[in-house]
Amino acid sequence: MRMEKRKFRIGELAGKIGVEQFVIRFWEKEFGIKPARSQGGQRFYQEKELKRFELIKDLLYRKKFTIAGAKLELKKRRDNAEFIIPSKTTTFESEINKLAKTTDNKEILEQFIELKDKLAKLKELL
Repeated sequence: MRMEKRKFRIGELAGKIGVEQFVIRFWEKEFGIKPARSQGGQRFYQEKELKRFELIKDLLYRKKFTIAGAKLELKKRRDNAEFIIPSKTTTFESEINKLAKTTDNKEILEQFIELKDKLAKLKELL
């Protein structure tokens, strides 16, 4: 049986977080959050966006950060998370270097490099 990720529409998300829908739309713009959209343009949020909005609300409402301060705090948290992840990236890079020395197949090497770039983009989303 396949498990699907839980998706929320803007009204449901706003209700879970305890803010109005216009606040969610404002935070999207301010914090660069881009939810998935249906063909008709409806926003659909996943659990990761719910968590991000909960963190933003906590920073702004409970901890009394300004928007600029909250942006810096989120960036700092993202940067600190990157200190945990590089060991995997470093291992990955060493595997690419080994592969480059042992294979003449440039296509495989290019695929590894493409995967590395995709992983870097994924890290940015964390």
